[in-house]
Amino acid sequence: MSGILRERAVRDAAARMWPRADVAERRARVARAAWSILAEPGDGAAGRLVAALGPVDALCAVGRAEQAAPGFDPAAWRSAIARWRPRLAEGARLVATALEAAQRRGLALLVPEDEGAWPRQLGDLGDHAPAALWVRGDVGALLGLERSAAIVGARAASGYGEHVATEIAGDLAADGIPVVSGAAYGIDGAAHRAALREGGPTVAVLAGGADRVYPAGHTHLLASIAESGAVVSEVAPGTPPTKFRFLMRNRLIAALAGATVVVEAGWFSGSLNTASHAASLGRPLGAVPGSIVSATSAGCHRLLREFDAVCVTGSADVKELLGLGPPGDRGVGDAREDPTVTRVADALGTRTWRTADEVALGSGVAVAEVEGVLGMLALEGRAQRDGATWRLAR
Repeated sequence: MSGILRERAVRDAAARMWPRADVAERRARVARAAWSILAEPGDGAAGRLVAALGPVDALCAVGRAEQAAPGFDPAAWRSAIARWRPRLAEGARLVATALEAAQRRGLALLVPEDEGAWPRQLGDLGDHAPAALWVRGDVGALLGLERSAAIVGARAASGYGEHVATEIAGDLAADGIPVVSGAAYGIDGAAHRAALREGGPTVAVLAGGADRVYPAGHTHLLASIAESGAVVSEVAPGTPPTKFRFLMRNRLIAALAGATVVVEAGWFSGSLNTASHAASLGRPLGAVPGSIVSATSAGCHRLLREFDAVCVTGSADVKELLGLGPPGDRGVGDAREDPTVTRVADALGTRTWRTADEVALGSGVAVAEVEGVLGMLALEGRAQRDGATWRLAR
C-alpha cells in the first residue's frame, strides 16, 4: 500500500471526514484526494493510470517508481514520475492538510465512484477528466447540469456586455435552467448575480481551491453561490489559482454545461479557450455579437466566423442550443400587435413586479391606457398580477 495511505495523520483525517465509510471506501477517497494534489489539472498520464488501475493501485504504482506501469513506455513513465515526485515526497502531509482544511471549511469531496452524484458528462474529457471535485455548497447542484448554460466572457466587460449577460442569465435562471461560470469579474460575475437574483441554480468553477476567495472582490458573491448552488474546484483546498489552472478550469466549465455562450471577449480572451474546449467536446457553442469597432467583441466575432458559433441575441437562442425549444421573441409583440400593447409589454418585463404608474413611466403610455392593456394581457395569460403590481408571465 502507498505510504500516503498508511500515514496515521491521513487515516485519522479520513476517519473524521467520512466517519460512516468503511476502510476500503476511505482509502479510495484518500487516493482520489491524493491524485488531485500530485498531478496538475488535466494531466493525461495521471488520468490514464487511474483509469487503468483504479486510484489506490495507481498510487501504489507511483510508489514503485522504478517499474513502469502497464500501458506506459519507460520514457513516458519516467517523465510522469518526474512531474509527480516533488509532491509525492510530501504527499502524506499535503493530503492530511487538505482533508483537515476541507472538514474545517465545510467542503465535500466528490469522486467518480459517487453514483448518482458525480456529473457523468465529465467523462467526455477522457484521460483529462478530474480525479475528484472539491465542493463548497450543495453537491446536488452539480446534477442536471447537462441542461445548463455556461455564460462566460471578458473580465473588463463593457456596460453592454454586462447588460446582455444579466438579461440572458436572469431569463434562463427564471426558467430553472442552471447557469455555470467562473466567478471572475465582468461577464462571469454578472451572470452569477443575475441567476442568484432570480433564485435560480448557479455553479462557479474556480481555478484555485474551493475555499479560496478569488477574486477578492467576490467574497460575498461566492458565499451567496455556495448558499444556494455550488463552488467547485478540482484542486485541493488552499491551492492558489495560476494562469495554467485557469486554462484547465475552462475545460471543466465547457464539459459540465450543456452549451457554452461567450457574451463578450477580446481577440485573445481566455473565454475563447472555454469555447475551444466546448467545440472539441461537441458541445453547442454560441456567441453574442457586438459592435464591429469594439475590441471586447472581436473574440465573439471570431467565434462566429471561425468556430461556426451560433449567433445568440437572447435567452431563447440559448434554449435552442440546449434543445429546449425553438427560438422565440420573448417580451416582443407580434409585428401586427397594437404598438401601445408592445410598449406596455416592453416596460413590464418578466422579472420585476411593477405598478401601473411605473409601467406608464417606462412606456410613455397614459396610466389609464396602461391599466386597460394590463387587464387585457392578464386575460390572455400574458401578464401576472400580485396586488397592485404586474409582470409578464414566464
